[in-house]
Amino acid sequence: MIDWFKRVSGKISKLSSEQIEQLFDTLLEETEIIDAALNSIKTAFVVCDKDFIVFNANKAAERMLSFTQRSSELRSPEIPVWDLIGEKEIADFIKSIYEKGQSNVCREFSVATTSGGVKFLVVTITPLVRKNNIDGNIISVDDVTVNRRQEILIRRMEKLEDFTTLAANVAHEIKNPLAALSIHIQLLQRSIKKARNEENILPPEKFVEDYISVVNSEVERLAGIVNDFLFAVRPINPEFQLLNPNTLIQQYMDFCLPEMTAKGIDLQLDLMVDPPNLLLDDNLFRQVVLNLVQNAITALVSAEDGTPLPSTDGERLLWVNTQVKSDSFIFTLADNGCGMSEETAARIFEPFFTTKSTGNGLGLTMVYKIIKEFSGDIQVKSLVGEGTVFTISLPIPQLEQRLLEYKS
Repeated sequence: MIDWFKRVSGKISKLSSEQIEQLFDTLLEETEIIDAALNSIKTAFVVCDKDFIVFNANKAAERMLSFTQRSSELRSPEIPVWDLIGEKEIADFIKSIYEKGQSNVCREFSVATTSGGVKFLVVTITPLVRKNNIDGNIISVDDVTVNRRQEILIRRMEKLEDFTTLAANVAHEIKNPLAALSIHIQLLQRSIKKARNEENILPPEKFVEDYISVVNSEVERLAGIVNDFLFAVRPINPEFQLLNPNTLIQQYMDFCLPEMTAKGIDLQLDLMVDPPNLLLDDNLFRQVVLNLVQNAITALVSAEDGTPLPSTDGERLLWVNTQVKSDSFIFTLADNGCGMSEETAARIFEPFFTTKSTGNGLGLTMVYKIIKEFSGDIQVKSLVGEGTVFTISLPIPQLEQRLLEYKS
């Protein structure tokens, strides 16, 4: 249609008044269709010039950005778009983008609704290109509230499921010490009753002490189970900072290297060049990496049944890799140790599940919990006798993401 208008405009001097009137009617009809289409879509659009003076906006933008004026009144050469937006945080964001001379940026905002709720908006600013030149900016806004609420609901359901599994495991763990307590207390009661019936002659001192010792031991065991339970359910409060993940990983591996060298383990680091900064808590991320490394060391020096392997039993490798795929930072830690069965691998993140003779079975549970707090994901693949691969995927902050630049 644009090409047709260009051809007609070249001959406009030759058109009759009736043909010019028909041309304007056609142009008006086409404009009305475009306006109707823009006002019918859910995504908000604001078209601005280079100074962010509004050229056009649809009804969704007027509603979602709480415009202080109607869209039909927005074309003012004196008022920039941020002075027309009622949502202050979004207005300040757009103004800062203009002052920094940036484009191709995206950020998510939470906005209070009139009903007292919260909605989530993703604001994207991209260049307006005309004739292979940047001629302004397009502000688009998407309401992702439904998606975010679904994500929150899924996370709550996952936490509830985890808590249910944890509670079941705790109940199972508590049964045994409770049974032992009950038996030994009954034995003590019988001994005391018998002593009273025999002219208050108490049983031998060691006999009583043995029962009391067992009772104390089981009480301590119960206390330990309760402490482990509190450790597993206690909320994590990460203190996020934008940090270089490779720098942290290198530090953690340097810390573990003496132990690996002493046990004949060859560390192979394959860290990407110039990784993006991630929102991480150094202490919690350290806990994740060191826990995975310790599990790998155990797998490299022990058979599946826990039997120590001789130091000459082949080459022992621990491989660490980092890379970026799509919008995620991928951290991989692999070993060629004893590996795990499919059934074991499916349960390693469950609270109190462990194949070791020592340990409380909460290490990998905390790893999983921390990674989820980082809005990431962790996967495991393992084969008995071949090794195990842990893959952690962490989101790259939106400000670090690079949108595709326009190429003429």
